Amino acid sequence: GDTVHLSPDCHATIFHHEAELAVIMGSDAKNVSQEEAMDKVFGYTGFIDVSARGFEPGGRTSFFQVKSWPTFGPMGPFIITKDEVPDPHDVSLHITNNGEDRQAFNTDDMAHKIPECIEFISRIAHLRAGDVISTGTNHQGLGALQDGDRIEFTVGGIGTLHVNVEDPAKREWRRGVDTEMAERMRQAGGSSMGMGPRS
Repeated sequence: GDTVHLSPDCHATIFHHEAELAVIMGSDAKNVSQEEAMDKVFGYTGFIDVSARGFEPGGRTSFFQVKSWPTFGPMGPFIITKDEVPDPHDVSLHITNNGEDRQAFNTDDMAHKIPECIEFISRIAHLRAGDVISTGTNHQGLGALQDGDRIEFTVGGIGTLHVNVEDPAKREWRRGVDTEMAERMRQAGGSSMGMGPRS
């Protein structure tokens, strides 16, 4: 499987996994409506949105620093075509870390459905065939990533992606689910990403 490298140059307070369904564009899309959006989709795959926490919220480069380190965002294990997914808003996502259950939810949690996402993004950017849109996560069940971890990410109807974690700095965080993050998201009443917590 893939290996996520946690760079010693990334001074994060913690690294999290975020299980997400990714949409693969099949054709160009610019200023498309929600009604047209799904015609532009080729298929789907899994996406682990690795996130480095602790950068100043709202800073000019904060979101870029959180998401964009080399090897962050492993995808797979396969791309399946959209005709093989009866309803992309009813797909189970499940992550384990060293055999321990972490995130387990369904894409019916999406705060913004796929056609809405494509419509919004295509107003700003010219989407091309092969572009990937990751649809966000449910923040309940997030946990730390650290050296030696073995992640298994299963996407219903697609398969299981295996990912190893390496950290040359050997940083350590509390194992298990990050209950503080989960509680913050519950108190906020939702999620800043594409999904909100299940009620």
